[in-house]
Amino acid sequence: MSARVGGALLAGLVLLSAPAALALPKYRVEAARFLGHDKDDPLWQLSGKVMPCVTCHIQPQGGKGWNPFGQSLQAEFRAQPTASFRTVLRSVLAREADADADGYPDALEFFARTLPGDPKSKPTKSLRDLQAEFEKAGGLPDEKPKK
Repeated sequence: MSARVGGALLAGLVLLSAPAALALPKYRVEAARFLGHDKDDPLWQLSGKVMPCVTCHIQPQGGKGWNPFGQSLQAEFRAQPTASFRTVLRSVLAREADADADGYPDALEFFARTLPGDPKSKPTKSLRDLQAEFEKAGGLPDEKPKK
């Protein structure tokens, strides 16, 4: 086999395996779908911009160490150990808490696509304007997905 053909085969295998290797963990996929972050980009699951690890974790690659929003999810999982992730996420967001104390409730941060666990990441719109836009868009999604 020539080097050119071998290189093409290797490149093809890398491309075919990329979605599996780069796919988001199930909680991030579920959160993105629940919040509608999967609607704008057909390759959203391969994007580091959609539900990055630092949504809940301290480190960009995830792992140990939870930011304040991740800690609130952990606490809710302990309070509702048999609940689905959607139920837990909706419960946390429905409290209208501000995990990172930046002046914006967590649900509004998700709506604005900022990070609810990072006080340096906050919406550019005023709280009042963002709240009005959020309510006009329908507020929090239902716990169960629409069929």
